[in-house]
Amino acid sequence: MALTKLSSHEIDNKLTELSGWELQDSKLHREFKFADFVEAFGFMSRVALLAESAGHHPEWFNVYNTVKIDLATHDVGGISEADFALAQKINRLCGK
Repeated sequence: MALTKLSSHEIDNKLTELSGWELQDSKLHREFKFADFVEAFGFMSRVALLAESAGHHPEWFNVYNTVKIDLATHDVGGISEADFALAQKINRLCGK
């Protein structure tokens, strides 16, 4: 099934069901804080395995105990179902 860009209305509706994520710069965005760098890096490693298995990769930024993740589907020029699916999997890693 081909991915399509979600409308603003669809994104807003889906965000109400996705804990911790917001729309920022036309991407799904969430910031995670951990006890230290090792915990943050371990989280990033687990996310990397999820992303690779989904064939859908995040944009992210890490400094010490903070990981910022942005999700968008470049092939559709916006946010797709794949972004929400990956965000939900990431939330499950954190138990949220």
